[in-house]
Amino acid sequence: MPRYLVERSFPEGLAIPVDEDGAKACQVVVDGNATEGVTWIHSYVTTDKRTTFCVYDGPSPEAIRRAAEANQLPVDRITEIRVLEPYFYR
Repeated sequence: MPRYLVERSFPEGLAIPVDEDGAKACQVVVDGNATEGVTWIHSYVTTDKRTTFCVYDGPSPEAIRRAAEANQLPVDRITEIRVLEPYFYR
């Protein structure tokens, strides 16, 4: 399955509480993604919480966009990526 990096902008900042409500919010996204065959692997969030870089597995960029739309999440850019392990070369 292809892997993608999804860049998102949150002008007001991303506000996911670190509690049960935050866990529930994340589960809603996971469940919404599943309808498109998309899996959220993990995300990186800038210190100001205005930009996220999210790693997803999914069948296509279009499926990623449909899942984002269903979850009411912005998408600035989707880039197909591959893993580069620096220790592989040692």
